[in-house]
Amino acid sequence: MTTTTYSVTGMTCGHCSSSVTEEISKLAGVQDVKIDLVAGGTSAVHVTSESALDEAAVREAVDEAGYELAAS
Repeated sequence: MTTTTYSVTGMTCGHCSSSVTEEISKLAGVQDVKIDLVAGGTSAVHVTSESALDEAAVREAVDEAGYELAAS
């Protein structure tokens, strides 16, 4: 298992967190998603997965939810 933290911008509420969690959870191998929401700022998204995820796939999932993965 591995846990990776991603920075996501644009989230402002619980609904935002739910949307991001739902999209990232669809990725193969994802076990858990936890979000430290910073309304109007950069939120930390902690993803636990069986192995390291492809950042492009995570970026696409976050984009699908309507938000943006901040530059690493």
